[in-house]
Amino acid sequence: MRTDTGEIIHLEDYRPTDFVLERVDLTFELDPKETKVETRLIFHRREGVSAEAPLILDGDELKMTGLLFDQEEIPAANYEVTEDSLTIRNLPPTAPFEITVTTELNPEANTKLMGLYRTSNIYCTQCEAEGFRRITYFPDRPDVLAVYTVNIIADKETAPLLLSNGNYLGGANMGDGRHFAAWFDPHPKPSYLFALVAGDLGVVEDTFTTMSGREVALKIYVEHGKEPRAIYAMDALKRSMKWDEEVFGREYDLDIFMIVAVSDFNMGAMENKGLNVFNDKYVLADPETATDADYANIEAIIAHEYFHNWTGNRITCRDWFQLCLKEGLTVYRDHEFSADQRSRTVKRVAEVRHLKAEQFPEDAGPLAHPVRPTKYREINNFYTTTVYEKGSEVTRMMATVLGADLFKEGMDLYFDRHDGQAVTIEDFVACFAEVSKRDMTQFSLWYHQAGTPLVTASTAYDAAKQIFTLSLEQMVPATPGQNAKEPMHVPLRLGLLLEDGSEAALSSATGAEITGDVLHLVERKQTVTFTGIVSRPVLSLNRGFSAPINLHFEQTPTDRAHIARHESDLFARWQALNDLALPNLVAATAIAREGAKARCDRALIDALLATAADARLEPAFRAQALALPSEADVAREIGSNNNPDAIHAGRQQIMTAIAKAGRDIFTTLADEMVVDGPFSPDAASAGRRALRNTALSYLVYAENRPGRALGAFKSANNMTDLSQALTILAHRFPDDRETVEALFAFKTRFADNALVIDKWFTIQATIPGADALGRVKTLMADPLFNSSNPNRVRALVGTFAFSNPTGFNRADGEGYRFLARQILDIDARNPQLAARILTSMRSWRSLEDVRAEHARNALREIAAAPKLSVDVSDIVERMLKG
Repeated sequence: MRTDTGEIIHLEDYRPTDFVLERVDLTFELDPKETKVETRLIFHRREGVSAEAPLILDGDELKMTGLLFDQEEIPAANYEVTEDSLTIRNLPPTAPFEITVTTELNPEANTKLMGLYRTSNIYCTQCEAEGFRRITYFPDRPDVLAVYTVNIIADKETAPLLLSNGNYLGGANMGDGRHFAAWFDPHPKPSYLFALVAGDLGVVEDTFTTMSGREVALKIYVEHGKEPRAIYAMDALKRSMKWDEEVFGREYDLDIFMIVAVSDFNMGAMENKGLNVFNDKYVLADPETATDADYANIEAIIAHEYFHNWTGNRITCRDWFQLCLKEGLTVYRDHEFSADQRSRTVKRVAEVRHLKAEQFPEDAGPLAHPVRPTKYREINNFYTTTVYEKGSEVTRMMATVLGADLFKEGMDLYFDRHDGQAVTIEDFVACFAEVSKRDMTQFSLWYHQAGTPLVTASTAYDAAKQIFTLSLEQMVPATPGQNAKEPMHVPLRLGLLLEDGSEAALSSATGAEITGDVLHLVERKQTVTFTGIVSRPVLSLNRGFSAPINLHFEQTPTDRAHIARHESDLFARWQALNDLALPNLVAATAIAREGAKARCDRALIDALLATAADARLEPAFRAQALALPSEADVAREIGSNNNPDAIHAGRQQIMTAIAKAGRDIFTTLADEMVVDGPFSPDAASAGRRALRNTALSYLVYAENRPGRALGAFKSANNMTDLSQALTILAHRFPDDRETVEALFAFKTRFADNALVIDKWFTIQATIPGADALGRVKTLMADPLFNSSNPNRVRALVGTFAFSNPTGFNRADGEGYRFLARQILDIDARNPQLAARILTSMRSWRSLEDVRAEHARNALREIAAAPKLSVDVSDIVERMLKG
C-alpha cells in the first residue's frame, strides 16, 4: 500500500505526454496468485519533444519480470524500475518502437479492489481512476487513447467465461485444461476504461436493434441461479438504449454490450467500454427481495453507465480535473431518463433532497472544491457529490439558460466535434456559446467557484401604481483556497401568483433579462420591477430548483400555504411545504434543548393534511410532501452549535403533532393505498406503496403502539412493505419483544441473500439513540458481518456514521472514537472505502463545542497513525485544516 504523502497535481501544470501511444496488445495468463501479464505497447515520440526525453510509465505495487525493446532485452543502464514507475532512456528520436513489459500479479491478495483482483472465484478489474497502473507499467492518464487487443488465457473449469472490452474475435482450447479468448476494441480509449472479467457465471441474453438497423447482442452475467433477478436490469438497459437514441440521437457502436455483476466492488458501477462491471446491488432484483427504491436505483444506474458510452467513453476527459465533464453530464442524462420513465416532479424532489443532504454540506465544509477543481492530491477523493450532483445541476442550468432547442443543438455540436477526443470543460461550454451566440464566461464560474451561492430576496407592492418590486442580492461564501468570489449567472424560474391562484404576466418587467419564466440574476445586486400587477402577488422563486442555491426569502406562512395550494409547478408546492416545516423544526429543536415541549403551527398541519388528502395529486408526490425535512436538514438550517439529540427530540414532537391531527386522513390512506394483485415495480404502484407506508408511519406516531407496524410486517408480500414495517418497529420500539422477534425472523428468512441482509444491518444501524453504538458493535460480531465486503461495511459502519445523527454523535464522543478505529482498520485493506466513510465527519465543526472537540480528537487520532494511505491522509488533513 502506498503510504507516501502524495504529490499534489495542479491543473495549470498539464501538458501532453512526450510519447504518443498507438496501440496496446495485452495477454493475461490468469492464476489466483501468480497472474502473468504481457503488455506490448507501440509508441512514437511526439513532434517537438527532445530526443533526450525518456519514456516514463506509471506503476503501483508492481513486480516486473520482463522488459523488451522491439523484442530485444533492454540494457540495464537504459532503464530504471521501481514499484511505482518505469523510466526508459535512449529511445528513437522519430520512428515508432515497441515496448514489451511483463508483470506478475497476485489477484487474490488485492484487497484494494483496484486493478486486477479475484473475488468469489471471479477475476475482475477496476481501473478508474488510476487502477490500470496496478496491472502493468503504462502512461495511465485519460488523454492517452489507443486501440486494445486482449488475449486471456485461463483454466477452463474455473474460468469458462473470458471477457474484455470490444468485439469477440474468437477462442479455443489450449490443452492442459486451459483455453483462451481474444477481444478487440476498435474505438481508441483511455486505460481507465479497460476491463477484464473471467470466471463461471450465468447469463441473461437479449438483443437490441439500433435506429440504423444493427442488431446488438445484450448479455448480463450474474452468479448461477440469480439469472431471474437480472430481468429488470435487462429491461432497463433496453429502455436506456432506446431513450438515448430518441432524446440525444446517440446510437450504440459495438456488436455486443455486456454487464457483469459482482459482490465485491468499491463503486456502484463502472462504464468500461462495452463491458460494464456493476456492484450486484444495482443489477439483482425481484419482488421478494428488492424494494421500490432498489428498482429505481437499478434503472437509473444501468442508464447512467450506458449513457457513458458517449459522455465519457466516445468523448472522454483530457485530465482528471475534467471529471465532471463525464460524470456531471451523465448524471444529468440519467436524471432526465428517470424523469421520463417515472414522475418528473417526484424525481426532481428526490434529486434536490439528495443534493441538499450531501452536496450542500460538502460545499459548506472543509472538503469544498469547485465542480472543476484546480488541484488534487488523491483523485479517488474527488468522486464527490460536487462533481456528480452539482455537475449535473450546472448542466441543467445551462439547459435552462439556453432553452431546450439551443441546448439540444449545443449537445449535437459537442458530439459531432469531439467524438474520439479527450476534452475539457472549455471545449464543452464553447459548443453552447457558439450555437447560442451568448457569452458563457460568467456562467462558467459555476465550474470554477466552490460554495453554494446565497441569494437574498425581498419584495414590495405598490397597489396604487400596480407595481411589484423584487430586490435580489447574491453572495458566494469563502471556501478553502477561494476567499474572493465573483457574482454568478443564477437562472431563477419564478411565478407571481395572484389571489385566485392565477399567474401574473412577466412581460412588463425591467431590471433583468427574463426569458419565459426565467429571471437571469447576473449582478451582485439587482432590482426588478413588474408593472400592471393588479393585486399583491405571492412570489414563487426558484421553481423546479432552477439554480442550486440557498435562498433567504422571508415569507409569511400564509403566503407559503398559498403556493402549496395553487402553484402549477409541483416542485414549488413541495418546496413551500418544506419551507413551512423548517421553521417549526428549528423552533422545536430550541425548545427541546431546554427540556420543554414544542408545538406545531396550524398552518403547517393544515397545508400538509390538505396535500395528503388531495386525490388530484399523484400518491408519490403526496408521500414526498409528507416527508418532513430530515434531522440533517434541520442541522444545516441551524448552521452551528448543533445538538443532534435536541434536533431529534424536536422533530419527533412535530411528527407526533401532525400524526395526531391527521389520524383520520392517515387511516384512510393506509386503507385506500393498498396495492392489490402481484407486485409490480411500476411508478404508479410504487407511489401508492410509498404513500401507504408514510401514512403507516404517521399512524404509529399517533398511536405510539407497535400493533399496526407489526401487522404490516406480518402481512407484507413484498420487500418494500416488509422492510418499511420492520424499520418502523426497530426505530420506534427497538427493545420490544415483537421487534426483536421480527428482526430475527427477517434475518432467518433472508440469511442466504447478501443484499437483503445488508438491509437488515442498515435498519439496525440507523436506530436512533445512544444505544446504537453498542448495537453496531454487537452486529459486527455477527457471523453474517463480513469486513472484507464493501457493501456490508457500508451497510453497517457507513450507515451508522452517515445516517444516525444521535447514535454517531454521542455526547461522550464514543461514536467518533469508534469510527476512528474502524477507519484505520479498513484503510489497511481498502483505502478508497475508508476515505469515503471518513467523509461522514465533514460537518464536525457545526456541532456544539463538546461534541466538536471529541470529533476533532478522533480526527487527530487518525491523522497521527503511521502508514496512512494517501486517500485517508488527504481527507483527514483537509478536514482538520478547513
